[in-house]
Amino acid sequence: MKSVIKGAGYILAHTPDMVLHNGTTQTTEMIVNPESEYLKALPSHIRTFEQAVNYWPNQVYIGNKTPDELAEVPQPWFDKACDINDRYGKFGQIMPQEEFILLMQACDVFALVKLEQGFVDAHREALAANPMIDETIMARIPAEQTAAEEIARLVAEEHSEGLYHNGVLVGCVNRAHDIDANLSAHVMHENLVSKASSVLSLLSGIKNAGIDKNDVEYVIDCAEEACGDMNQRGGGNFAKAAAEIAGLNSASGSDVRGFCAAPAHAMIEAASLVASGAYKCVAVTAGGCTAKLGMNGKDHVKKDMPILEDMIGGLCVIVTADDGVSPEINLNMLGRHTVGTSTAPQDVTTALVFAPLEKNDLKVTDVDKYAGELHNSEILKPAGGGDPANAFFKMVAACGVKRGELERTDVKTFPEKYGMTGWAPTQGHIPSGVPCIGFLRDEIMAGKIRNAMVVGKGSLFLGRLTNLFDGVSFVMQANSGAEQTGVSEDEVKGLIAKAMKEFAATLLAQAE
Repeated sequence: MKSVIKGAGYILAHTPDMVLHNGTTQTTEMIVNPESEYLKALPSHIRTFEQAVNYWPNQVYIGNKTPDELAEVPQPWFDKACDINDRYGKFGQIMPQEEFILLMQACDVFALVKLEQGFVDAHREALAANPMIDETIMARIPAEQTAAEEIARLVAEEHSEGLYHNGVLVGCVNRAHDIDANLSAHVMHENLVSKASSVLSLLSGIKNAGIDKNDVEYVIDCAEEACGDMNQRGGGNFAKAAAEIAGLNSASGSDVRGFCAAPAHAMIEAASLVASGAYKCVAVTAGGCTAKLGMNGKDHVKKDMPILEDMIGGLCVIVTADDGVSPEINLNMLGRHTVGTSTAPQDVTTALVFAPLEKNDLKVTDVDKYAGELHNSEILKPAGGGDPANAFFKMVAACGVKRGELERTDVKTFPEKYGMTGWAPTQGHIPSGVPCIGFLRDEIMAGKIRNAMVVGKGSLFLGRLTNLFDGVSFVMQANSGAEQTGVSEDEVKGLIAKAMKEFAATLLAQAE
């Protein structure tokens, strides 16, 4: 049985106040150097929602623009408003902070999120009007909320994590246990942000795939957060928790963790589950990460740039049994950075890109598109991070030259011909290959390309348990059934059933 990519959803939430109060760079600075010039300058570098919507890479992320169109726009991008400024796109949406805070409360099942009555009254209708939010989600937001004075007391005296909007305290997240650090208000805030962005991603992916919520049988969450308590601090389960709010009543689920590489791992696992027949429809989902907000903020302020890391990211990919049309995931072409693979760039690239090609008697030019670390380079360059997407494509090209599959002159043109300009926010796992799946699916189905390789890489050494690096890759390709017959397996079964019914009716008529 084949597994195919039925659809994808990509969402952003603009959370400027969370940059100030929840991003690790800022919260660390408040402890180490509370009177720093950076903290004083920071508020004047925060973008408005309109500016965030007008930002070219954000419009690419939700599908209103393509990576190729972005490549035609010279950097800097932050000072060039996109000609499309719609908060809704082909793949998803950019949700404003006020709606997202209400969505966080809707995702809270332990009454930990307390919001000020006036704030909720002012923004409830806006969230209800969001096409992804139905009455079951809105019903989770209590009619009676909390007085501003009580919220201020909770933050000041009960270690609650404040929720701010336009610099005003409008709510808080309470701790879930008096002494358990894994259920502290800070951790609960992080996890509810991840859960809420995952819910919005799931709803967007399901809509774009054109399936019913009850079609989803399994959910895999591959974000970077971990939920649990003092007895199992990373036990999970984000997947089932998000599925509950999204209304996926027929689904079970579990979490996959692998730092930045986790979404690529999750895609392979989803494809394998479907190909094995265990499940017919699997949703791969990931919410965003508050710790990464404003991560490179100091360098942005130094360069007199706006804080570009003000977006919570989310994604969802729907993997189903073969429909005869959608791009297949080729499980015979998987790259793996094994325990024995070194961390040298050439060895990493060989393991992830060239090993699966060689196994299938293919050359590097037999794949039409490659996608690696699709970070928005404008975010990273001020801090010396360079352009990870371009660097990956050049490394693939260099290895191709060494293997005799490319000419030296191809190294310069390879990124443009076989790669793509990076546009994804620096949300850890979010940029690692998977943001391109929606675009690649469209191009394969339109016949513009035949196939594409998606590469996810991760830094396992960040957990201080191993010095190992990690990575996996997979190939998505045109549906072989579509090329042969243009009729899906389900349609064939339907035609057979119809023919048998008609034949039985004919025999019955003859007997009479």
